[in-house]
Amino acid sequence: MEIKKARGFNTVAVHGGELKIPEFGNVTTPVFENSTFVYPNYNQSAYLDHTSNLPYIYSRWGNPTLQALELKFAELENTKYALSFSSGMSAIVSTVLSICRKGDRILSISDLYGQTASFFERDAREIGIDSDFVSVENLNSGNFSANGYSMIYVESITNPTLKVSDIVKTAKIAGETDTPVVVDATFASPYNQKPLDLGASVSIHSGTKYLAGHSDIILGMMAAKEGFFQPIHEKRKVLGGTPDALQAFLAARGLKTLGLRMQKHNRNAMEIFKFLKQERKVRKVFYPGDPDSPFYSTAQKNLSGYGGMISFELHGGIEAARLFIKHLSIPSAAPSLGGVESLITLPVDTSHSSLLPEKRRSMGIEDGLVRFSTGIEDHEDLIADMQKALEALT
Repeated sequence: MEIKKARGFNTVAVHGGELKIPEFGNVTTPVFENSTFVYPNYNQSAYLDHTSNLPYIYSRWGNPTLQALELKFAELENTKYALSFSSGMSAIVSTVLSICRKGDRILSISDLYGQTASFFERDAREIGIDSDFVSVENLNSGNFSANGYSMIYVESITNPTLKVSDIVKTAKIAGETDTPVVVDATFASPYNQKPLDLGASVSIHSGTKYLAGHSDIILGMMAAKEGFFQPIHEKRKVLGGTPDALQAFLAARGLKTLGLRMQKHNRNAMEIFKFLKQERKVRKVFYPGDPDSPFYSTAQKNLSGYGGMISFELHGGIEAARLFIKHLSIPSAAPSLGGVESLITLPVDTSHSSLLPEKRRSMGIEDGLVRFSTGIEDHEDLIADMQKALEALT
C-alpha cells in the first residue's frame, strides 16, 4: 500500500482547502458574498458544507469561502476540524460556552489578554461559570490539579511579558481527569506551535494577527479535536460570530505566506533580541528565545520557533520609553501585532491601561515596558533605527 507523505507547511498554506471549480478553472477560491443559497439543493454534485455535510443554506451557518479558509487552517494545525469567526474574542467566547455550563469552573493562567480576563471575571461569572487563576510559573511546575474543572485555559505565549506555557505538561495532568485544555496560540502561530499535537483539545487564534498578517482585517480562528467541533459550531451559529466572506478571503490569502513571514518574524526578533541584550540603556529584555529566561527550556519543548514579539524595559522608565518611541522612524506606535509592518506600544497606555498599577506590577508589567512586534522589514534597518532612538536618550 502506498503511504501518502505529509505535505510541507508552505505547500499546505498555498494549496490546502482551495475550492477549485473546473467549469471556471479558477486558481484561487472565489469570494462567495451570498447571504443565502438554493435549499434544498437536489443537485447530485452539490458542494457540501463541512459543518453539516449538507448543501449550503445560509452564510451564518457556513459559506464556501469560509470553508476553504477553515480547511486550509485545519490542515496547518494537523486536524480536520476548524472554524473561522468574526474576531478572536468570538472564537474564545464560542469555545468556552460550548464546553462550560452554569456551575462549571475554569482553571486559567493569570497572565491573560485583557479582554479574555474581563470575560472570565465578569461575563462568564454572570452566567454561573467561575474561574480560578494560577500563575504561568505554577502551571509549568505542575503545581495544580485539574480536579473539579471543566476546562483549563492557557496562552502559549503571554502578552506582554512573553511567558511560555508548558502545554505538554499541562495536557498530561489534565488528561488524568479528561479535562480539555484550550490554548490561545496567537503569539506562536501554527508555524511555531501546533497545540493539538502537544495534547490540547482546542487551539484558538486572533486571525487578525499573524494568520492574516497585514493589519487589515478582524478575524478569529479555532482548530479542534473531533468531539469539540460541532458544539463550537453550534455556538458560533447561535451567537452570530461568523465572519464575512471577504474577511475569510483576505485571511486565506494571508495564510498562504504565513510560513515565509514567520521565518522572517522569527529571524528579526532574534536579531533585535541580540542587539537589545547588550545595550547598556536597556534594563531588561523579555523574549522566549533568551537562554537566560526562566521560560527558555519550556519554549524549547513547546515551540519550534520563538516568534516575532519582544518586550523590554529601558533605564529611565516610562519617560525614557516614550522618548524612545518618539525617535523611531520605521515602526508605527500602534496596538495589535503580527503584521508585515513593525509596531511598537506601551502596554500601560494601551492593552493594560485599565489595570491598577499594583495589578500590572504583579504581572511583571512596569510602566516603562515596551512591546515590539517585529515586521518583515530588514532587521539591519530596524536595529539601526532603534540604535538612533537609544542615542536620543540621555
